[in-house]
Amino acid sequence: MDLSKNENLIQNLRDADCSAEFIKEFLKIKNSGTTKQLLQLLYKHKSGLLENLHCVQKKIDCLDYLMFHINQI
Repeated sequence: MDLSKNENLIQNLRDADCSAEFIKEFLKIKNSGTTKQLLQLLYKHKSGLLENLHCVQKKIDCLDYLMFHINQI
């Protein structure tokens, strides 16, 4: 991806469920910060998404467990 094209970058961040505030901060760092800072910001967002994913997976596991036991009746 060409990081110099902000419209593509912004759309990618939106697709990754980044907030407007996050995108603003990202662009600020992109224009005056370091690659390391950009990656740290993205990693933090990714970690939050993974945490949400794990919470949802646990809920699905609970439903699977319940469905398994209902099928045993």
